[in-house]
Amino acid sequence: MSFGDPNNPYAQQPPQGQPAGYGYPQQGQPAGGYGHPQQAPQGVPPQGMPPQYGYPQQSPYGAYPPAGMPGMPGAGMPPLANWGQRVGAYLLDMLIIVGPMYALGFIDLAGSQDPSSPGVFGLIGMLYAFAMGIFQLYKEGRTGQTIGKKALGISLRRERDGVPLGFGMAFVRKLAHFLDSIACYLGWLWPLWDDKKQTFADKVCSTVVIQVGRG
Repeated sequence: MSFGDPNNPYAQQPPQGQPAGYGYPQQGQPAGGYGHPQQAPQGVPPQGMPPQYGYPQQSPYGAYPPAGMPGMPGAGMPPLANWGQRVGAYLLDMLIIVGPMYALGFIDLAGSQDPSSPGVFGLIGMLYAFAMGIFQLYKEGRTGQTIGKKALGISLRRERDGVPLGFGMAFVRKLAHFLDSIACYLGWLWPLWDDKKQTFADKVCSTVVIQVGRG
């Protein structure tokens, strides 16, 4: 009887006194060590494997789901602002800009004997509206949010990388709103059925308005 005999019940055990590990498999010990794949820690891709195979990627918009997730129209793009949010933000911004101007204008008219020329209060109101309009445009270009957009929890971003436009492009987009008004204001309504909820100005300037939460 030999240790290599398959009918020998002691064939899988090393001889008495022989230390384990010298050509004799040990019962109950998992295969491992050299030549055996080791499981990678959870959340870390195996070495040499590209990150797109089930591992999270950093989105240009922040911690949002990657492309292909339900409801996500672009690569990592957050939920888009709905039409009601955009209209509400616009009306609030207009109230902040022109509300005081009209209030000062009415005070001026009430005390003026010549309604054809603005008085001191009327001039102050117009200067305020101009300065506030520039300030709102600067804030929108730098942070993506005017006062109204911040109150409604939405933000204007570049579509390709999710960063704010900058003052120059924010100004260009403001001028491009002419396209939204020229066709019987159809461009302002376009986000109601557009996949990316863009106005004509958004499409020309490659911008989107996203939801970021109120803060």
